[in-house]
Amino acid sequence: MRLRQMAVAFLTNRNGEVLLLQKPSTHAFLPEKLVPIGGHMEPDELNDPERAIIREVKEETGLMLDKLQLKYIVHRLKADENEIRVQYVFFANLKDNVPIISGEEGELCWVRMKNLQKENVSETSRAIASHYNEHLENELIYTGTMKSDNGKATITWSVLEDWL
Repeated sequence: MRLRQMAVAFLTNRNGEVLLLQKPSTHAFLPEKLVPIGGHMEPDELNDPERAIIREVKEETGLMLDKLQLKYIVHRLKADENEIRVQYVFFANLKDNVPIISGEEGELCWVRMKNLQKENVSETSRAIASHYNEHLENELIYTGTMKSDNGKATITWSVLEDWL
């Protein structure tokens, strides 16, 4: 069993929108889906997901971020690929009129966070957006385990906290 670690960012603005990447139909990973900015962590980033997401955001948008909040850690078993996936999910608020540069990965677009459920997004993004919309006003970090509930993807959430 392999372990794959990823880091993604939900970059929001004051209009309640999130910046997403529209994957092209030819892309091997999540073709035609709207996805948060991010990707797989490099070997030298495995102990520093924040460093990984700063790199990914710069590569995919041209933005340099310095204020990120780790909000979610999601675990998923991808049995058909003999893999456990760990996704570190960060949030950051962007200033108005920040220049956004689309790159080779796909086109960037703004989507209302409250409407994300209706968009062509992954089940992980859908669950994260739903939970985030219900828990906007706290600084907690949540850990989630993705599973099937009668054939429908769902995530069971818990607060990540020190037991001491």
